[in-house]
Amino acid sequence: MQMGKARKTEIKAKKANLVQNFGATAANSGSTEVQIALITDRINTLNPHFQKHSKDHASRLGLLKLVGQRRRLLNYLKSKDESKYVGLLAKLELRK
Repeated sequence: MQMGKARKTEIKAKKANLVQNFGATAANSGSTEVQIALITDRINTLNPHFQKHSKDHASRLGLLKLVGQRRRLLNYLKSKDESKYVGLLAKLELRK
Protein backbone atom coordinates (compact mmCIF):
# COMPACT_ATOMS: atom_id res chain seq x y z
CA MET A 1 0.00 0.00 0.00
CA GLN A 2 2.90 2.35 0.65
CA MET A 3 3.99 2.21 -3.00
CA GLY A 4 0.67 3.67 -4.09
CA LYS A 5 0.94 6.50 -1.61
CA ALA A 6 4.50 7.29 -2.67
CA ARG A 7 3.43 7.32 -6.32
CA LYS A 8 0.58 9.73 -5.56
CA THR A 9 2.86 12.17 -3.80
CA GLU A 10 5.32 11.92 -6.69
CA ILE A 11 2.54 12.76 -9.17
CA LYS A 12 1.36 15.68 -7.01
CA ALA A 13 4.89 17.04 -6.80
CA LYS A 14 5.32 16.74 -10.57
CA LYS A 15 2.03 18.58 -11.18
CA ALA A 16 2.97 21.31 -8.71
CA ASN A 17 6.30 21.71 -10.50
CA LEU A 18 4.56 22.03 -13.89
CA VAL A 19 2.12 24.60 -12.50
CA GLN A 20 5.04 26.56 -11.03
CA ASN A 21 7.00 26.48 -14.31
CA PHE A 22 4.19 27.27 -16.74
CA GLY A 23 1.81 29.37 -14.63
CA ALA A 24 2.45 32.94 -13.58
CA THR A 25 2.09 31.84 -9.92
CA ALA A 26 1.99 28.54 -8.07
CA ALA A 27 -1.79 28.90 -7.68
CA ASN A 28 -2.42 29.56 -11.40
CA SER A 29 -3.31 26.00 -12.37
CA GLY A 30 -6.13 26.96 -14.73
CA SER A 31 -4.22 28.97 -17.31
CA THR A 32 -4.10 27.60 -20.83
CA GLU A 33 -0.33 27.13 -20.74
CA VAL A 34 -0.50 25.06 -17.55
CA GLN A 35 -3.35 22.92 -18.87
CA ILE A 36 -1.39 22.20 -22.07
CA ALA A 37 1.71 21.32 -20.04
CA LEU A 38 -0.25 18.94 -17.79
CA ILE A 39 -1.88 17.20 -20.75
CA THR A 40 1.49 16.92 -22.52
CA ASP A 41 2.97 15.32 -19.42
CA ARG A 42 0.13 12.78 -19.29
CA ILE A 43 0.60 12.00 -22.98
CA ASN A 44 4.34 11.52 -22.51
CA THR A 45 3.80 9.16 -19.58
CA LEU A 46 1.33 7.07 -21.59
CA ASN A 47 3.67 6.55 -24.56
CA PRO A 48 5.89 3.91 -22.87
CA HIS A 49 2.74 2.00 -21.88
CA PHE A 50 1.76 1.67 -25.53
CA GLN A 51 5.22 0.50 -26.53
CA LYS A 52 4.78 -2.38 -24.10
CA HIS A 53 1.03 -2.99 -24.64
CA SER A 54 0.39 -2.37 -28.31
CA LYS A 55 -3.10 -3.93 -28.28
CA ASP A 56 -4.53 -1.78 -25.48
CA HIS A 57 -7.11 -0.06 -27.66
CA ALA A 58 -9.27 1.25 -24.81
CA SER A 59 -6.40 3.27 -23.37
CA ARG A 60 -5.40 4.37 -26.86
CA LEU A 61 -8.83 5.96 -27.25
CA GLY A 62 -8.18 7.95 -24.07
CA LEU A 63 -4.80 8.99 -25.45
CA LEU A 64 -6.41 10.22 -28.65
CA LYS A 65 -8.90 12.24 -26.61
CA LEU A 66 -6.04 13.84 -24.70
CA VAL A 67 -4.22 14.68 -27.92
CA GLY A 68 -7.37 16.28 -29.32
CA GLN A 69 -7.94 18.28 -26.15
CA ARG A 70 -4.35 19.53 -26.25
CA ARG A 71 -4.75 20.45 -29.92
CA ARG A 72 -7.88 22.50 -29.15
CA LEU A 73 -6.15 24.30 -26.29
CA LEU A 74 -3.15 25.02 -28.52
CA ASN A 75 -5.43 26.43 -31.22
CA TYR A 76 -7.12 28.64 -28.62
CA LEU A 77 -3.77 29.90 -27.33
CA LYS A 78 -2.58 30.60 -30.86
CA SER A 79 -5.67 32.68 -31.58
CA LYS A 80 -5.29 34.67 -28.34
CA ASP A 81 -1.51 35.19 -28.13
CA GLU A 82 0.76 33.78 -30.83
CA SER A 83 3.99 34.68 -29.02
CA LYS A 84 2.95 32.61 -25.98
CA TYR A 85 1.97 29.81 -28.37
CA VAL A 86 5.38 29.74 -30.05
CA GLY A 87 7.17 29.94 -26.70
CA LEU A 88 5.12 27.11 -25.26
CA LEU A 89 5.79 24.89 -28.28
CA ALA A 90 9.50 25.47 -27.82
CA LYS A 91 9.38 24.83 -24.05
CA LEU A 92 7.41 21.61 -24.41
CA GLU A 93 9.40 20.53 -27.50
CA LEU A 94 6.26 20.05 -29.55
CA ARG A 95 6.41 20.27 -33.30
CA LYS A 96 3.93 22.14 -35.40
